[in-house]
Amino acid sequence: MLEKVLDRALAATIKRGTLRVTHADGTTSSFGTQEEGWPEIAVRFTDAKVAGMIIRDQSLGAGEAFMDGRLVIEEGDVMGLAQLLRANKPFESGKGGKSRVKALKGKLASLAAEVNRQAKARSNISHHYDIGNDLYRLMLDADHMQYSCAYWPDDGMTLEQAQDAKLAHIAAKLRIEPGNRVLDIGCGWGGMAIYLARHFDCSVMGVTLSTEQLDLARERAEHAGVAGRTRFELIDYRDLAAKGESFDRIVSVGMFEHVGRPQFDTFFAASRKLLAPDGVMLLHTIGRMGPPGSTDAFTRTHIFPGGYIPALSETVAASERHRLMATDVENLRLHYALTLREWYARCMARKGEIVAMYDERFFRMWTFYLAGATAAFESGSMCNFQIQYSRDRRVLPLSRDYMQEGERQLLGSAG
Repeated sequence: MLEKVLDRALAATIKRGTLRVTHADGTTSSFGTQEEGWPEIAVRFTDAKVAGMIIRDQSLGAGEAFMDGRLVIEEGDVMGLAQLLRANKPFESGKGGKSRVKALKGKLASLAAEVNRQAKARSNISHHYDIGNDLYRLMLDADHMQYSCAYWPDDGMTLEQAQDAKLAHIAAKLRIEPGNRVLDIGCGWGGMAIYLARHFDCSVMGVTLSTEQLDLARERAEHAGVAGRTRFELIDYRDLAAKGESFDRIVSVGMFEHVGRPQFDTFFAASRKLLAPDGVMLLHTIGRMGPPGSTDAFTRTHIFPGGYIPALSETVAASERHRLMATDVENLRLHYALTLREWYARCMARKGEIVAMYDERFFRMWTFYLAGATAAFESGSMCNFQIQYSRDRRVLPLSRDYMQEGERQLLGSAG
């Protein structure tokens, strides 16, 4: 019975590309038509409960079945499966989406998980970032270890070149001046802070809630020769704001996704308090191109507990309440998809090492996450926003020419 329900849903979805499903009882169903450039995928369910799992929640059900080896991909790979399902109902088509009941249930569950109080914030970050630096070394760019969307202005770029371009792109928007104090909220392994300290006459403080990131950031700054102009601390941005510190520039890359909607006002209130009256802030975050929504159950459960991908509308609305002026907004539409495909390829190439670090189940979970995220950026509603803020409308030039010029200078310089 449930197998037939799932088959009907797949038949209504898969039109381009092909999917063959072998159910646990041995029956086989095929969907879609062959088309050049579209995936051809075959999967097998090892037990009768898999169909029901997927019907109840597509992302969590399929993800956990794949993790546990109960959904076996016999032709193609998990990246192709995710692409096939998402690309047949792209965001641009206006089709798809959840029923009102499922949407409400998802929103309520997501809101409950997003209550990101300080005591819980550290454990949420640790869940994802303290799994071991070695995994991230295998996957990320060697130069900066950037676990965020790269910037791909030219064809044929390597991941390392694209991440270097991303740092230059952001640094140019910050318009750092000699002697500036810069704060990096959610500093990761120190790549941004080290880059800014190397290229500008400034001092940079990076804050994180991950002990693994903190230790490696300090080590990398020492190795880069900028330990004297960088400082990394294990501290919540809310506590830093309470101390009354002030910074000329603030940058936050890939951290706002962990804040959670209930804390949006807290984040922007703290940012305004931390930002000097003539300061500039650059917020780089994953975002959704549609209205506010909810975090899917697989991501919420296994990848980013407490996380939420914000819509531009709710992000800007929250910052407006604290008199932070959005002086520039950019949508990096497909840049993260290119980044994720590179991370996925590197993980697949180093499968044996990752399995040795963890196990096969972890590897399947991780690649399901990367594949699903890629499909969401290629065909779903996900994107990246870069929002530049200031407290004073007069602190930045009237045209954007300074951004392009600053970027050219940085990319033309060594390091």
